[in-house]
Amino acid sequence: MISGILVGLWLGILTSISPCPLATNIAAISYISKKVKNPRAVFFTGLLYALGRMLTYLVIAVLLVQGLLAIPAVSNFLQIYMNKILGPLLIIAGMFLLDLLSFSSQGGGLSDGLQKRVERSGIWGAAILGIIFALSFCPVSAALFFGSLIPLAVKYKSAFILPSVYGLGTGLPVLVFAVLIATGANRVARAYDKLVPLEKWARRATGIVFVLVGIYLCIVHIFGLNF
Repeated sequence: MISGILVGLWLGILTSISPCPLATNIAAISYISKKVKNPRAVFFTGLLYALGRMLTYLVIAVLLVQGLLAIPAVSNFLQIYMNKILGPLLIIAGMFLLDLLSFSSQGGGLSDGLQKRVERSGIWGAAILGIIFALSFCPVSAALFFGSLIPLAVKYKSAFILPSVYGLGTGLPVLVFAVLIATGANRVARAYDKLVPLEKWARRATGIVFVLVGIYLCIVHIFGLNF
């Protein structure tokens, strides 16, 4: 279970620094930066944003995982075939991370009307942003959440812990940047410059691991070959 929690946290962090979700986090940071004169407000705004994302992923995962496990026929099917299903899913998710598969997706932006509503909500608008951006699934975040986290949560029968850790991981970069904004806005640009190449290599490394593990699971559980 501990290994599952660590994987869930890493998937969340990787989601948050991937190109499309990163764009939504930039928008959130822009919102937070408007309160730069009040360091405490900056931190709590970032915290609320992270909580908004975490709760959204938690609710979606609970509905999916509990729903799958609550139906006897589906639950029995997953208990028998989960390892066989997990292999191909990891391969597909890894191919998305390696840019071998892709599909067009729009998102990451806020309409003028929605942005005004969020701004009128004050510090609580950060939680609204977290919910909205969590629901704006991009190809990479969809692959990581639906193709990796949900099967992992089903495998461990963890509808609460793993999704919560994943959601926390997606909000951690915002908290880091909120602290940077509060202590000196000029540090944010330097942090982004270091984050972009890190994301590229982290995503590729994770994609390779996913494909290799998926191939291994397919060989063992589908083809019945043991090493």
